[in-house]
Amino acid sequence: MKLDYDYIICGGGASGLSIASGLSQDSYFLNKKILIIDPEFPKKADDRTWCFWENEKSQWDDLTFHKWEKVIFKSKEIDKVISLNPLRYKMLKSMSYYNKGNEIVLKNSNIKSLKEKVIDVKDNGNYCEVITENGHYSSTKVFNSILNWKLLKDNKKYPLLIQHFEGWFIKTEEDIFNEKEATFMDFSIEQNSNTRFMYVLPFSKREALVEYTLFSKDILDKKGYKSAIVDYLKKAGIKNYTVTNKESGKIPMTGFPFHKQNSKNIIYIGSAGGWSKPSTGYTFKNIERKSKTLLKFLKKQDNFKKYSRRTRFWFYDLIFLDVLYQNNHLGRKLFTEMFKNNPPELIFKFLDEKSNFIDELKIMSSFSTSIFIKTILKRIFNL
Repeated sequence: MKLDYDYIICGGGASGLSIASGLSQDSYFLNKKILIIDPEFPKKADDRTWCFWENEKSQWDDLTFHKWEKVIFKSKEIDKVISLNPLRYKMLKSMSYYNKGNEIVLKNSNIKSLKEKVIDVKDNGNYCEVITENGHYSSTKVFNSILNWKLLKDNKKYPLLIQHFEGWFIKTEEDIFNEKEATFMDFSIEQNSNTRFMYVLPFSKREALVEYTLFSKDILDKKGYKSAIVDYLKKAGIKNYTVTNKESGKIPMTGFPFHKQNSKNIIYIGSAGGWSKPSTGYTFKNIERKSKTLLKFLKKQDNFKKYSRRTRFWFYDLIFLDVLYQNNHLGRKLFTEMFKNNPPELIFKFLDEKSNFIDELKIMSSFSTSIFIKTILKRIFNL
């Protein structure tokens, strides 16, 4: 059977574009026929921002919108300014990333795109079939970045929290902000039995992104986000400002074994593949790392079922989320204990999954242990 394509990529967002760019820049895949299916490809709107920490110099420097040498952690117990040296906290606006990726991809004559919505993806054994509103397309392999929220909500074994947020880009009439310090988490706001914090990223003395973020089972209506941000700005003494843009979104926080969705010829990528870190929602650097390892894997292996495996960090995230799911109000306490009792280099090393077991014991010893022990024992007998 002659197939339409070698690879089909469902979704042209960050992960799909990362895979397409990687395929385009590697001579090994030079002759592969590739199709990207996305109703909005190529994306032409600044629909989100991505933030991450890394060394001061990196491949993303030409796309970095702003970076910070220091971050602030606040709660009712502490107000801590943290030096990140030798790291920097960086922000990319999505449009700059899309533009760079699209430029690479669109130069590849073997890559085609379709502005269609994917309805279903099937692995038929010897080939894959992608079904859209307008047709059927066959390929050897499929990279699928379309997240199945129903699958996550219906499963009972792995509880689902949602990281949901709304952010306002504001411009003030007076000098307000310190553009060298980003507020990483401000837990001083009312928690209302959830885990809630504010996130403030200043770009100049008069411009910043102010974002209201929650880890909870249910999302808010628009009025809920608006009232929280307005109240926060008012209490900070910020009265005269203009909202220049907004962003919003939701990210799954779950220990669900996403890799079990993979078949021999279909792999799930991005948030649909569990590439968002379950306990924090950070995604961008995982996309960078996972894309590279996935393409290396593809050169040597033919079975996507063999690509992913669990690590001890998956188990740490799973236990943390089990605790938050049963005790959603404890988020402020847990993050405060971590930032109060550990040096920043150790915290970010741990969150980046680059720590060793001794480092991780130090992090764990900073928490109140009783609730974790009970949760660990319960989870061990339910794996």
